[in-house]
Amino acid sequence: MEDRPSADDVLLIGTVVDAFGLRGEIKVRSVTDRVDHLRHNVQTVFLGEERRPYTLQRVHEPKTGVLILALGGVTDRTAAEALRGAEVAIRECDAAPLDVDEYFIHQLYGLRVVESNGAEIGIVREVLQTGANDVIVVERHGRSDTLLPMIHEVVERLDVAAGQIVVRLLPGLIDDDG
Repeated sequence: MEDRPSADDVLLIGTVVDAFGLRGEIKVRSVTDRVDHLRHNVQTVFLGEERRPYTLQRVHEPKTGVLILALGGVTDRTAAEALRGAEVAIRECDAAPLDVDEYFIHQLYGLRVVESNGAEIGIVREVLQTGANDVIVVERHGRSDTLLPMIHEVVERLDVAAGQIVVRLLPGLIDDDG
C-alpha cells in the first residue's frame, strides 16, 4: 500500500457528496479545473483526514464542478456511501504544472507583502476566493487587516521562493486609519 502523504504534501481536489450508481463510484464536488490532467496523469487519490490512498481507476465529468470517480477497492454503493463527506486530495507533485502567473492558494499564506518601494505592508493571513479573483487578507502590525485583490494591476511580482508579494497600491486601496 502506498505511503500516506502529510497534509502539507497534498492538494484538495474536491469533496465526496454522495455515492453514484450501484458499482461503488463516488460523486465529488470538484475544486480543480484540470480534469484532463487528473484523468491522464494521477494514479492515486487520498481520502479523508487520514489521507487513505485509493487507486484512481476512472474519472468522468458530467458537468463543470462535478466528478464521478471510480476507486480501487470501492466496489458497491454501501462502500461509496461510507466515503460521503471525505475530502479528496492528490499529491502536490502529481498536480498539473502551474503557468507563470498561477499559484496554489496554500503557497500565499505567510508571505510578506511589500510595496514596490520596499515598504512593508504585512503578512498574508488568509486567502478569499471570490470567483472573479482571489483576495488576500494582509495582517498589518498595529493596524487593522487590509484586503488586496490578486490582480495584475496590484500585484507586481509574486515570488513564493523569496516569500513575498510585491504590490503597487492603487489610490484608496488601503485605509491607513489603523
